Amino acid sequence: MVLHSTRWLALSYFTYFFSYGIFLPFWSVWLKGTGLTPETIGILLGAGLVARFLGSLLIAPRVSDPSRLITALRVLALLALLFVLAFWAGQSVAWLMVVMIGFNLFFSPLVPLTDALANTWQKQITMDYGRVRVWGSIAFVIGSALAGKLVSLFDYRAILVLISIGIASMLLGMLVRPSVLPQGETRHQETAGWPAWRSLVAQSWRFLACVCLLQGAHAAYYGFSAIYWQGAGYSASAVGYLWSLGVVAEVVIFALSKKVFRRFSARDLLLLSTVCGIVRWGIMGWTTELPWLIVAQILHCGTFTVCHLAAMRYIAARQGSEVIRLQAVYSAVAMGGSIAVMTVFAGFLYQHLHQGVFWVMALVAVPALFVRPKAVN
Repeated sequence: MVLHSTRWLALSYFTYFFSYGIFLPFWSVWLKGTGLTPETIGILLGAGLVARFLGSLLIAPRVSDPSRLITALRVLALLALLFVLAFWAGQSVAWLMVVMIGFNLFFSPLVPLTDALANTWQKQITMDYGRVRVWGSIAFVIGSALAGKLVSLFDYRAILVLISIGIASMLLGMLVRPSVLPQGETRHQETAGWPAWRSLVAQSWRFLACVCLLQGAHAAYYGFSAIYWQGAGYSASAVGYLWSLGVVAEVVIFALSKKVFRRFSARDLLLLSTVCGIVRWGIMGWTTELPWLIVAQILHCGTFTVCHLAAMRYIAARQGSEVIRLQAVYSAVAMGGSIAVMTVFAGFLYQHLHQGVFWVMALVAVPALFVRPKAVN
């Protein structure tokens, strides 16, 4: 069976983000269903995020030959499926820790490698990346909404069933042969010594500190919003719809960003994201009334999307190999490391402060007002 390459890519994004749309909002609910405390859940989620950080940083860059991208994706999808199936084998904390680390280690590099495949194919065939990538966002909405509905109808066990189906579907889709195989020269990784990395961090420490604060402040939301809202009386399906609303807002801003933020600098965008973060996390700590939760979820386009757009604008202004290095540092530290560390703290804080953890997240965002980069060099 042969599938057109753009459809192959769209199917890969769809099945990945369908699975991730279940895992990200509802995995804490599954862990709670096994009888774990919020503090233990936070440690497990944090360990998973550290593994995501290492997977993206260490595994993805090793695939330097574009012709091997599809093989690498298939192997990683198989390993991710094996670790998902391992969740069925036991529920002791030690076992869950091992499986969480293994799953995230192999699941996380799939997106950067799929993006690398998209970049390779764009040079070979006519392809609109935006129209292909949007299927990932659509799948995230479907996955989170469907998971919420099924958990409401059945119980937390539906979460693992759906993730298992999603990862298996991803592997099956990747086993189909694309119509055009990726080709290209081997990407030779430029070796940069410690002085180059130290110089880069020294020049961009304000930017990195700012995005780490803003992305790290999402930890309580990613890890405990589903548990928090269910405790406030919302059904799992309502939680799924709320998560879906946040992603819809994200998609809208991504689509309109070129027009809306044409005159904004990276510094301006970071200011806007910081204000949105303080307001959003403050709302979540203040109330669980539905109208306000809808406002908080719409603000996801400010707390996450605007921050990510600012990062892309800042990084794009760098020169030569600095772009690659800074992109790697941003992805690993801000999108992985900071959230991992904050998730561990969020588990402890949620257990002792409950909704007060979101006020702490609002305070975490405040220093970003003062450490924003003064200018893009």
